[in-house]
Amino acid sequence: MRVAVVWNETGEIKPSEQLESGCYREAVQSVLAALQESGHETLLCEGDKGLLPTLDRFIPTDSRARPSGIVFNLAYGTQGECRCMYVPAILEMAGVPHTGPSPLGVGLASDKVITKKLIRHRGVSTPNFLVMRRGTECTGDLRFPLVVKPRRESASLGLRLVHEPTQLRQAVEAVVTQYRQDALVEEYIDGREICVALLGNEELEVLPPLEHDFGDRETRLISWEDKKHMAPAEPQKVCPAQIESELAALLGDMATATFRACLCRDYARVDFRVDRSGQPFVLEINYCPSLNNSHSYVRAATTRGYSFPKVVNRILELAQTRYFGVTALAAEHVPSPDQICSP
Repeated sequence: MRVAVVWNETGEIKPSEQLESGCYREAVQSVLAALQESGHETLLCEGDKGLLPTLDRFIPTDSRARPSGIVFNLAYGTQGECRCMYVPAILEMAGVPHTGPSPLGVGLASDKVITKKLIRHRGVSTPNFLVMRRGTECTGDLRFPLVVKPRRESASLGLRLVHEPTQLRQAVEAVVTQYRQDALVEEYIDGREICVALLGNEELEVLPPLEHDFGDRETRLISWEDKKHMAPAEPQKVCPAQIESELAALLGDMATATFRACLCRDYARVDFRVDRSGQPFVLEINYCPSLNNSHSYVRAATTRGYSFPKVVNRILELAQTRYFGVTALAAEHVPSPDQICSP
């Protein structure tokens, strides 16, 4: 099958994100190699306004007006308030099949505030929170310390732990100024940090939970520096997490409910804090977790027994099934009459 891998090499990159591009580029190249290893014809595409003409040439529609290929969407958008939604929206408008959520699903899952409201409606625990633009708003029942982060960013960009009102004001001002969006302010949950990776659609496979072990570190939060391997005492990934089976089952159920509430598709990762009493809280969901070989999603998948090419192609297969159905997929492997040699 022809598979266009869409990413964003160019665009609006904040100074704090520049070092992130190396890990991103490595993941994209690894996905391309995994698809090629499985026999797919691939093309790397920039997710910008020239995307549709490129796709029209690479995966033109057939006689039934169906695309002759699919997009493996790794794009995060280049600019704008809800930039993650734009590539899925372009693809949906043009009727091009793609991995990952619809534009609506991307919008829900990439907005941390909306995510928290949706999962609370389903009875899933999440830390108490407020949305702020000045940092001087009444904190109400929120208890310090508080975690401050941008409403719609990833990779722990802009994340700060604050202990008193002056720090809160400074942290909120920094988020609004640098990221041009509201700040999410939530109670800090003292305890363990565990993530749960998911793979599937109608039936979800819950991959082994992964814990970020902070050791003796005083600040027990995953920072941007941790994720970019710049911190002196980076948390260690432990997979499977050493937790009781009851907690593992509860985390799987909560992750599944979060996946459903945010209309995710194919694969995702849900991040938790588990407090000192063993109570888990959902922090957020990543609808398109990094497929870098050293990152949490791939680590969980390989712990389950997936090779990297196998997990990449499983994600593609799930998207293909959603669009083309099992029968159509099976037909791809049946040779056409002109491919069969005469005796």
